Amino acid sequence: MDDDRDPADIEELLDRIEAGTEGQSVVSIGEMMDSVGRRSFGPIVLLVGLILVTPLSGVPGMPTLMGLLTMLTLGQVLLGRKHFWLPGWLVQRQIPRAKLVQGLEMLRPPARRIDRLIRPRLAPLVKGFGLYVMALACLVIGMFMPATEIVPFSASIAGLALMAFGLAMISKDGFLALFAWGIALAGPVMLAQIA
Repeated sequence: MDDDRDPADIEELLDRIEAGTEGQSVVSIGEMMDSVGRRSFGPIVLLVGLILVTPLSGVPGMPTLMGLLTMLTLGQVLLGRKHFWLPGWLVQRQIPRAKLVQGLEMLRPPARRIDRLIRPRLAPLVKGFGLYVMALACLVIGMFMPATEIVPFSASIAGLALMAFGLAMISKDGFLALFAWGIALAGPVMLAQIA
């Protein structure tokens, strides 16, 4: 169900994941990526962020896997590749669909509220050089994701930043990009206080 266009907002992304995995008892990372579209990295970053802000971030190894997914995807984007290559062992990693749907349902009420606020604005922050710098920031966040395994659910802070960056990319909302930068820069301070 690889749609030709990026999802317009968070709720559409949630709908695609749920519809694209219907009837399955377990869902692979690759199947979720196919549901949201693999043609651009905004939806992938948003997907990673969404996974990390749900209870799925507490599954052992999940923050590290999401960090690897982010680094591999954005590393290829920064090198100018148009299509992503990802190792089979990463995209074949599975999670129970029931747990996935539980996380998606938990996200729906805040997703509706957030979706009403986003719109294209402050374009230089999300196009050209601004987009490149956001991709670089997401790559750095991905690099530090394995360290969040030490403190349970601390990956959710990184997930919130990635979710905001991904949504800013697909909605072309520079104001949301500023919010994402705020989380990304404040995240290490918050993690230091948690640890």
